[in-house]
Amino acid sequence: MRPLVPLIVAALALSACTTTAEPDEPDIASPFATCSSLGGGGSPSADIPDIALPCFTGGAEMKLRDLRGPAVINLWASWCGPCREELPVIQGLADRADGRFTVVGVDIGDDRAAAADFAASRGVDFPTLYDREKRLLDELGLAALPATVFIDADGGMYVHRAAMDVDQLIEQMKKHTGVTVSR
Repeated sequence: MRPLVPLIVAALALSACTTTAEPDEPDIASPFATCSSLGGGGSPSADIPDIALPCFTGGAEMKLRDLRGPAVINLWASWCGPCREELPVIQGLADRADGRFTVVGVDIGDDRAAAADFAASRGVDFPTLYDREKRLLDELGLAALPATVFIDADGGMYVHRAAMDVDQLIEQMKKHTGVTVSR
């Protein structure tokens, strides 16, 4: 029994050194990229709600008005069937951005663990904000998900209120941001 005493003492000491996550910090591993790269080069959108949301990965909140176009903001949740179909399509768009535009997700009214698990299982890793209280959905006057906000380089904003497949997303990108994206 004596040889186990140092191990038990060490285990107790180490457990006392751990910290708990801050209320706004995720307590689970996140599949998403950090939000530090968000910004863009165009004009701010005066139409986008003037709210700040925390990055899913933690850290400082991001003011949506700081996002410059061209940009795409996809509002989704793991519990939303159409979102589950559309989110990998949005990831495909993010994979083809090549610095020409920004893609950011906003996880709406979701459980962090469910969102992270769903995104990881689908290979979704673009920067994502976390909106547990559905503030952005309310500010945009939306009642359902998914929704996608397109911001052009001049700050103009358009909200698409339904799920899209690849071809529809490419069409909406061209129409509302002026950016041509190949399949």
